[in-house]
Amino acid sequence: MRSLTGFWSGPRVRRCVTAAFAALALFSIPPVAAQRAVLAFPYSGTLKKINDSGVVQIGYRENSPPFAFVGADRKPIGYSLDLCEIVLEEIAGELGKSIQARYQPVTPENRFDLVNGGQVDLECGSTTNNVERRKVAAFSPTMFVTGTKLLVRRGSGILNFRDLQGKTVVLTRGTVHETAIPKLAERQKLAIKFVFAGDHQESFQILASGKADAFANDDVQLYGMLAQTNSAANFRVVGDFLTYADYALMYRKGDPEFAEVVDRAFRKLAGSREIVAIYNRWFEKPLPSGVRLNLPMSPHLEELFRVQGLPSD
Repeated sequence: MRSLTGFWSGPRVRRCVTAAFAALALFSIPPVAAQRAVLAFPYSGTLKKINDSGVVQIGYRENSPPFAFVGADRKPIGYSLDLCEIVLEEIAGELGKSIQARYQPVTPENRFDLVNGGQVDLECGSTTNNVERRKVAAFSPTMFVTGTKLLVRRGSGILNFRDLQGKTVVLTRGTVHETAIPKLAERQKLAIKFVFAGDHQESFQILASGKADAFANDDVQLYGMLAQTNSAANFRVVGDFLTYADYALMYRKGDPEFAEVVDRAFRKLAGSREIVAIYNRWFEKPLPSGVRLNLPMSPHLEELFRVQGLPSD
């Protein structure tokens, strides 16, 4: 559990405090009474929940490097967790009080239910933001752009999707790939057998054990998994992109107050260029395993950050 100290510095708080004191002064209300009235300013939705409890429930993935995974001390780390840390600071500033972060592991299958059920306020993993998912959840600005490729064993002879005719592909349940890749095989009239696993680590183990010929997943996650294993030389990422995906932090739908705070945090991240430093930490510098992904920021992602306020070099 992590403590974050905020101050009465959130824009909404400042506006309301100024307006409230001005209004109360018209009626000659004593300063102490005026302060009590101002402090009673109500929030709604997730901000009210956090303000009342003093706790933000953070959902994280345990094996989705470099976005969210557990380190040697079994504590959650990763690119998404670093971005969430900045959002937490913005929440504390908005509320003007110390808040604590309570971390809960989530899986591809249960993350949406936990967010919508109130057990998780902010999901910090590797979740794709698309039209279908925006019907049931809300998302931060894009934090990464990727696409689906294939992880195969070296020497398998598989170089692209059409080489999977008559072979077995493992997919992780609860991901966009679970439905998108079988639909792609159907459109291309490929007889592919699909098997499913509960998380990415289980999918990788199915491939490594020979029970599947390929593991279809976003390429950055495939590279991240290889960076965490001693058997990386036995595998390779192949093929063209089969799908494209924008990753984002996820929170409950229909909560404009909370959305404003999340968006504001991303604008500050971009405007100060801190988002570049965080990106470089996880995609260009060595991971805790000592391996580098060597994935410079793509022009597409850099342009998205510029829209959010990233200064030009």
